[in-house]
Amino acid sequence: MESKAGAQIGFKAFIQSVIILFAIMMVAGILTRVVPPGSYDRTLIDGREMIDPGSFHFVENLDYPIWRWFTAPVEVLWGPDALIVIVIIVFILMVGGAFAVLDQVGILKAGIGKIVQVFGGRKYVLLLVISLFFMALGSFFGILEEIVPLVPLMIALAYYLGWDALVGLGMSVLATNMGFSAAITNPFTIGIAQRIAGLPLFSGTWFRVPIFITVYAVFALFLVRYAKKVERKPEDSLVFEEDQAGRAKYGDLDLDAIAAATPHLGRAVGWFSVFMVLILFVLIGGPFIPAISDYALPLVGILFLIGGVGAGLLSGGDKKAVFKALWEGISGIAPGIILILMAVSIKHIVVQGGIMDTILNSAAQSFSQASPFLSAVIIYFLALLIEFFVASGSAKAFLMMPILLPLADLVGVTRQVTVTAYCFGDGFSNLVYPTNPVLLIVLGLAVVGYPKWLRWTLPLWFWVVVVTVVFLGIGVAINYGPF
Repeated sequence: MESKAGAQIGFKAFIQSVIILFAIMMVAGILTRVVPPGSYDRTLIDGREMIDPGSFHFVENLDYPIWRWFTAPVEVLWGPDALIVIVIIVFILMVGGAFAVLDQVGILKAGIGKIVQVFGGRKYVLLLVISLFFMALGSFFGILEEIVPLVPLMIALAYYLGWDALVGLGMSVLATNMGFSAAITNPFTIGIAQRIAGLPLFSGTWFRVPIFITVYAVFALFLVRYAKKVERKPEDSLVFEEDQAGRAKYGDLDLDAIAAATPHLGRAVGWFSVFMVLILFVLIGGPFIPAISDYALPLVGILFLIGGVGAGLLSGGDKKAVFKALWEGISGIAPGIILILMAVSIKHIVVQGGIMDTILNSAAQSFSQASPFLSAVIIYFLALLIEFFVASGSAKAFLMMPILLPLADLVGVTRQVTVTAYCFGDGFSNLVYPTNPVLLIVLGLAVVGYPKWLRWTLPLWFWVVVVTVVFLGIGVAINYGPF
C-alpha cells in the first residue's frame, strides 16, 4: 500500500496519549472534590492580571459537577484560553499540510542533501552545531512552539545519517527546550519574571552564561552517546519498529533521482527559501517587536503553509498530487487536536473547581521557615508542579512571582535567585508532562509514544536537575543579585 505524504500520527501512540491524558483529567477532577477551594484577589497592573499575595482566602464549595470533567475538552474552546488553543490547532494543521507537500515534491529530501553536503560528512559535528543553534534560539529569544515546522526536517536528517526519530527530536525541539530553560535573555521567562521582581532587565547574565554552557555539555554528551549507540546497532533504538517507514523513505536518498522527478526543483526551493528567511525574521525579531510577538505563532504557520504549498505548485509536478498531499498532511496530524484539547482541559478542570490558588498557596507556604538554599530548591520544584497545570511561561510568572517574591525576601533568597529557580522549573518540564501541547505535537510528527519518550529523556532530566540545583546553591552562596 502506498504510504501517505507527511507525518501521520500512529494509532498506538495516539491511544497511549488518550489513555494517559484521560487518567490525568480524572485525577484533576477528583482533586476538585478533595482539595478545599480558595482564591487570591487579583488586580490589573499595566493591563496584566496580578495576584495580591496576602489575600488568599478559602471560599464556599463550588458547584462543579462530575459530568463537566468529561466535557472540559470541549469547554476550553470558549474558555479563557480559547484563543491560544484555537491558534495552536490551526497552527499544527498548517504545519502538517505544508510539511506533507514539501515531502511529496522532494524539497525536504533536497534540503537534507544540502545540509549534509555543507558539513562534508562530519555527522557528529553537524549534530552538535544544529543542537547548539536550536539551544540558542530558545535561550536568547524564548522560542519553542515556533520551531515545530523544522522538526520533521531534523527527523528526516537523523534517518539519513543513520540515527532515529529520537535523535531528530533531540537536536531540534529538545535542544530548544534546553536553551529555553537555561535561558540567557529569554524575554518570556527571564524578562517577565525580572520585570515583576523589579530587577534590571536581563541583569545577572554573567551567571547565566556558564549555566547555559554546562547544560549544553550535559545535553550534547547525552545525545551523542545515544546517536552512536543507534548507529552501531539500529535495533537498540527505543523506536526501532516505529521508525521503519521513515528509515525506508529517508535512509538512502538518491538526490539525482529527486531532481529528475521534479523538473523545477530549484525554482521551488528558491520560493520556499524566501519564506524560511521570513520565518527566521519572525523568530528572531518577534521577542523584541510587540507587533510581531503577539502574532508570532500564527505568522510562522501562515508563512510555512504559503511557502510549502507555493513550492509544491512551482515544482513542476502534478498539481493534483500537491493538493492530495496537503489533505493527507492535514488529516494525518488532525488527531492531535483531540490530544491538545484534553491536555488543556486539565488546567480548565482545576481552575473551574476553584483549587488552583489553594494548591499554589499550600505549596508556597511550605518554604516559609526553610533555609535559603532549601527555599530556592522548593521554588524550583514548585514551578515544576504548577507547570503541570499551566504550560505558558509568561502566564505562570504572573501567577507565581507575586507570591514567591515576598516569601523569598523573608527567608533571605535574593530575587535574582528566585527568578533563576522559577525559570528552571518553568522550562525543563515543558517536554516532560503530557499536558504540554508542544510535546504532543512533536511526538505525533515523529510517531513516538509518550512512554518511550519519557523512558528516553528521564536520565537526561535527572542530570539536568542535579546540575541546576548545584547552580542554585552557588547562587545562594554568592548572594547572586544585584538583589
